[in-house]
Amino acid sequence: MVRSAKTVVDRAPSSSVLIFDDATSELIEVDFRGTAAEVVRRLASDEPHSATPEGEARRGPGRPKLGVVAREVTLLPRHWDWLGSQPGGASVALRRLVDEARRANVGTDRIRRSQEAAYRFMSAMAGDRARFEEATRALFASDRSRFESNIKGWPVDIRNHALMLADGAFEASAAVLEK
Repeated sequence: MVRSAKTVVDRAPSSSVLIFDDATSELIEVDFRGTAAEVVRRLASDEPHSATPEGEARRGPGRPKLGVVAREVTLLPRHWDWLGSQPGGASVALRRLVDEARRANVGTDRIRRSQEAAYRFMSAMAGDRARFEEATRALFASDRSRFESNIKGWPVDIRNHALMLADGAFEASAAVLEK
């Protein structure tokens, strides 16, 4: 895909190419300088940014071999008192609470992620299109028919991709309502 985009950029240097992450619709920055092979090589060598500079060992509390990361949490004294009285202490209690919340909110989290991904893409690609605001309201109201009605005048590729991204929200919303 990057090679195809590079061809477009080479043919029309003033053109604008946007590349989105399929799952989140976050824009992916690509440096199109050089040959297609150089662009692909640079992109392949990019690794997720870490909070710790390369080569510097992270020190401090936690169990890094298990993937445990220490971060600051601010709570009221009554919350700390309750957490401290739990078996295993505050960390164990917080992990247990987070795991329970994650299990309990699987459907609503999926709806939110799908809505956010669809909205990011729609804002970038169709923010100035007719009925964008109405489509956005329908997306966040989980109203598939109203959403489809509002995007039907958009270019086919934009419409289809927006619908594909929003589909998870509509399906998960229907499943949550059935429970």
